[in-house]
Amino acid sequence: MPKMKTKSSAKKRFTVRAGGTIKRGQAFKRHILTKKTTKNKRHLRGTTEVAKADVKSIRSMLPYA
Repeated sequence: MPKMKTKSSAKKRFTVRAGGTIKRGQAFKRHILTKKTTKNKRHLRGTTEVAKADVKSIRSMLPYA
């Protein structure tokens, strides 16, 4: 069997932690920030965990992670 390819878009967006959970960046903080409240933008900082329903599809995109 040939090597499986990693999806380039997925490797830029997700990282697999040591415990096996997948880390992702928050959405909705790139543009149109003037109409968003400071509190809203503050809560969008940092990273979160990928939803349980999406883990299987993301793992298939990152075969060697």
